[in-house]
Amino acid sequence: MNITNMTIAQLHAHYRAGDFTPTELVTYLLGKANALEDYHSWIYLLSLEEIQPYIDALKGKSPDDLPLYGIPFAIKDNIDLAGIPTTAACEAFTYIPNESAYVVELLTEAGAIPIGKTNLDQFATGLVGTRSPYGATKNAFDKNYISGGSSSGSAVVVAQGLVSFSLGTDTAGSGRVPAAFNNILGLKPSRGLLSNQGVVPACRTLDCVAIFATTVSDLNQLLSLTAVFDPEDPYSRKNPKTNQAYKTSAKPFHFAVPQADQLMFFDNTHYQSAFMKSVAELENLGGIKKEIDFSEFLKAARLLYAGPWVTERYLACQPLIDDDPQALLDVTRAIIAPGKDNTATDAFSAQYQLQACKQKTDALLDEVDFLLTPTAGTIYTIQQVQNDPITLNSNLGYYTNYMNLLDYASIAVPAGFTSEGLPFGVTMVSTAFSDNQLLGFASLLQQSLKLPLGATSQALPEQTLPPVAIDDVMNIVVCGAHMSGLSLNHQLLERDAILVKKCKSASMYKLFALPGGPPERPGMIRVEKGGVPIEVEVWQMPTKHFGSFLAGIPHPLGLGKVELDNGDWETGFICESYIVSLATDISIHGSWREFISKK
Repeated sequence: MNITNMTIAQLHAHYRAGDFTPTELVTYLLGKANALEDYHSWIYLLSLEEIQPYIDALKGKSPDDLPLYGIPFAIKDNIDLAGIPTTAACEAFTYIPNESAYVVELLTEAGAIPIGKTNLDQFATGLVGTRSPYGATKNAFDKNYISGGSSSGSAVVVAQGLVSFSLGTDTAGSGRVPAAFNNILGLKPSRGLLSNQGVVPACRTLDCVAIFATTVSDLNQLLSLTAVFDPEDPYSRKNPKTNQAYKTSAKPFHFAVPQADQLMFFDNTHYQSAFMKSVAELENLGGIKKEIDFSEFLKAARLLYAGPWVTERYLACQPLIDDDPQALLDVTRAIIAPGKDNTATDAFSAQYQLQACKQKTDALLDEVDFLLTPTAGTIYTIQQVQNDPITLNSNLGYYTNYMNLLDYASIAVPAGFTSEGLPFGVTMVSTAFSDNQLLGFASLLQQSLKLPLGATSQALPEQTLPPVAIDDVMNIVVCGAHMSGLSLNHQLLERDAILVKKCKSASMYKLFALPGGPPERPGMIRVEKGGVPIEVEVWQMPTKHFGSFLAGIPHPLGLGKVELDNGDWETGFICESYIVSLATDISIHGSWREFISKK
């Protein structure tokens, strides 16, 4: 047996053809994993006897019955698997859980088979993969280089074809940096989309379970199976129905990149060149690039380790760090220990700073479909990191540390190789619950580049994301009381609508305050001359709710097509022109919100 294409579809094809059984596949993979033990990817590799109950649960079933029938996966060793030690890469912390983490249970119930627990930077504190007493995890392409962290082993075993997918965690970049360094995908979902029950916390308010895979199709299927609300996790959030639509490539899309003087590559000209090629590739695919000021993202990022969120890491290690501080690696202890000294004043001061950053970064993301950055600005050898563990680790977080603080979703996508043969990756970023939209763009780029799967020689298979019927969701442009925070916004929220973006109309409209009310309403009318851009919001609503929403819209308002400032046309509120003689022209304000604030 020599299986290197470990995608879900390929393994299911083998099972259906009778090429091998789950037991035969697992036996083969355990042997292959043992032969690669010098990569230090595993902390605990399960025996065939320990795996047997998961195989037995498949008896009488097939890929037609279980979506993950016989699919092998790995689990970062800060995520619980029942009956198997959880260490968080700290032997003194070890415990044996009675139950698996919620997300692990969802996967095994779907037919997936756990193979082992993977190595990590101790207590998920690091982006390098070298901060472990179980050895520095080596890069799947060059053993002299770091694997990235903290989900180091989880990334490497996927890249090497030892499992189909793996679970990691991502608080500061741990699910993205190792993906980029090993030529695989790393999805950092929206906060709370995947349950953290049964996960050793790093920063409990920020932690996310991440998923590594080699194709967007696999990621999409895995996300659909694991994005399940968990009432036992106080930070769990329900996945809105509108987080199921993919952006098509049928019309231009808009993406942002940091200003040129804000891009950092830490003297790595290979990565700099690779990023420019990635930008050009997206432009060739129909993307329209916009440079933005990245400074507020960077300001937020600095709060993660220079602010009070380090206290969460300290709390996660208590009482061990208080009673037996030498149980932690020196570098881990040096980072976490200062968290004991933060005050409530520090916490609130940092929250105020963060909220100020978020107001500005949200506005920037509202203007584009996604932000594109390098996943990391450079890569280092293991020896370089051991010589300077703090500074070099910090460099790797330049493009990642802000993500969960600002409540954004992101996906790391393979984007090529340097002349040295090392992988390079980019990250696509957008607002919370844009996960599926990001998967759509990631698929577009992955299918265009056609890079091999991980560190194998397997070609990328053709893949399609499940089509979303055009009547599942639809966008609607609002310009008045339905906007965020205003009197009728609840009518959108009650119908599971989500805000797509805040923007302006094209400069072809006038805004009028209509007679009647309450509530007071504006009307937007397209004109040939004298028009101005009007503040609007684009909301996405399940179509099944649209009829009841439309029924509450009074005459003279109706639906039509509204042109936005980026040239897109969306369904939105328009007003019949006869009302102009009875209404007040408020176009000078350019915004209903601005108009009512000055009344």
